[in-house]
Amino acid sequence: MTSHKPQRRLPLAAAVCAALVFSLPACAAPAAAPAAVGEAPAKVEKNATTGIAKLTLTQRGVDRLELKTEPVTAGTGTEVLINYGALMYDANGKTWVYTNPAPRVYQRQEVTVGKVEAGVVTATAGPPAGTLVVTVGAAELFGAEFNTGK
Repeated sequence: MTSHKPQRRLPLAAAVCAALVFSLPACAAPAAAPAAVGEAPAKVEKNATTGIAKLTLTQRGVDRLELKTEPVTAGTGTEVLINYGALMYDANGKTWVYTNPAPRVYQRQEVTVGKVEAGVVTATAGPPAGTLVVTVGAAELFGAEFNTGK
């Protein structure tokens, strides 16, 4: 005598498979939103003399990178205080920050570190007090500056 149990499981298996197939599109990444009408594309303009680029992003680019900035504050004398999250080190050990001189514009600036203590960099040279520096997303800007056109 043949058992009918496998035949009873077939509709259940088909229902599970159908549920999985129809749920897969929901797992896909959302489609990229189109650029705002009239918004200029992002660009990297390298200074021929210094080799430092000025990065101009779209608002969508700023939002996707989730960039955050904080102002540089005055220290004692000519020193300035910078959030340690803003500090970048290049391959040669030089220290940099990305300033935000205008909306959606970012530019790398060298910093001379005096000391780092409790998440605060005391710099003897760098951007003046009040300058906005990128504290979240600087590594992405660094990569964009050096890896464009590839």
